[in-house]
Amino acid sequence: MEAAEARPTVGQVLAMEMEHEAGIARKLLERVPEDKFEWQPHEKSMTLGRLAGHVAETFEWTGATIMQDVLDFAEMDYKPEPATSSAGLLEKFDTNIKAAIEILNGVSDEDIMKNWTMKDGDKTYMTMPKAAVMRGFVMNHMVHHRGQLSVYLRLLDIPVPQIYGPSADEPDM
Repeated sequence: MEAAEARPTVGQVLAMEMEHEAGIARKLLERVPEDKFEWQPHEKSMTLGRLAGHVAETFEWTGATIMQDVLDFAEMDYKPEPATSSAGLLEKFDTNIKAAIEILNGVSDEDIMKNWTMKDGDKTYMTMPKAAVMRGFVMNHMVHHRGQLSVYLRLLDIPVPQIYGPSADEPDM
């Protein structure tokens, strides 16, 4: 009788997905021109540097999601970190993805299915299992802003890499 093949944990599956999405995001971040960090397509839009910095910081939220049960904005002082250099932007992204993958690969199924709450003092925004928060609040959030970043690059006439298939600039898969 053959030994049963070990199944990956939920965290390991999320880590595989995150690694894939991060590879795409990094290609976009590599193309963000440092001399355009202050550019924005509209007065209500983030600057390119702020948006790129947000894409780079999003996976940093993995630790707060997996290692804590509550994120309370009333108890923290979040300050956005716009990109200040291309090298710093990529270094931050690489550091955050490496740490996030390590955390996800090490979390047990029991722990990743525990509830996580986002609130601001007495106001609760959401309570969901940590696995759902990782997909919705962390990964899908990054994918959303990565999509915005691809539009910014297009508007600046910077070639857009393949994302989930060919792009007008990279038509061959």
